[in-house]
Formats: sequence, structure tokens, C-alpha cells
Amino acid sequence: MIRFSTLMQRTGAAVLLGSLLVVAGCHRESVKDEAAIEQSQNQYDVTLKAYKSGQFLVDGAVLSALDTGSHFAYLKDVGKLPKTVLLLPSDDSKIRKAHLQFMARMQLDYGFAVYYDDGGTLKKINPVETKARALEDYHAPVKMTDEQKGKDAASGGFDPQQQ
Repeated sequence: MIRFSTLMQRTGAAVLLGSLLVVAGCHRESVKDEAAIEQSQNQYDVTLKAYKSGQFLVDGAVLSALDTGSHFAYLKDVGKLPKTVLLLPSDDSKIRKAHLQFMARMQLDYGFAVYYDDGGTLKKINPVETKARALEDYHAPVKMTDEQKGKDAASGGFDPQQQ
């Protein structure tokens, strides 16, 4: 059996304890940021999540930017337009520039304030700096069948010598 000196054992234990404290310290900050955002969700009238391709998760439903704007138009018509909106990243997508531009447009159109999560800190969207973008509908990419592959407008599908 190999015996280590007591000085070496104590040094090893101190290094192990120090590394555990460093790891625990790093983890503690991220938990605080997440807890602060979760607590602040209750302060906002509506919470949306960013989804793929400029879409939004509204009450569990995936809506395009145009449909999300229509949702807020409906809320305005029935007198339940929110004063503050919180935009969070979803499990499938982070908050992208398009999401911020669409929300800036809705902020201008409906007059509510939009806040978003930027790496653990909450920021307010400024429509002038964000360059508000016109709302657009989502169109899924077109899937081509085997017959259509290779037959695009640039491929020169018409050949007068084959007639």
C-alpha cells in the first residue's frame, strides 16, 4: 500500500475543498438570475416566449408575428390590452433580432411596454433603436417532390431542339 505524507493529504483536501467552493459560487449566481426573472414574471401583464423563425409562444400556442399582433388587436377591442409585456426565450429558441423588431412594432401599434431577457438581465425595447419591423405571417419552407427536383426556372427547362 502506498502511503502519502500528511502534508500532501492536507494539500489535496484543501484543493478539493477550494474547487468545490468555486463551483458552488458559480452555480449560485445563475440560480439567482433565474429566480429573479421568475419572480419578475408576476409583475408583467403578459408573458410571451420567442420561438423559431420569428414566431412566438402565446399561452402555449405557436403564433406568427402577424397572428400575435392580431391577438393584441383583439385584446384592445375587448378592453384588456396589457400595459407591460415580457418576452422570454423558449426551450426551442433564443430571442433573436427579428423577435425584438416585431415586438417593437407591436409596442408602437398598441402602446404597451415590452421587456425582454438579455442574458439574465431585463431590458426594455426601444422601438427607435430596434428599428421596428412590419409584422409578417410565417410561411413554412416548401418541400419539393421528386418530380419537381431539378426543375427550377433557372435550369432552362425549355429546350427548342427537343421539339
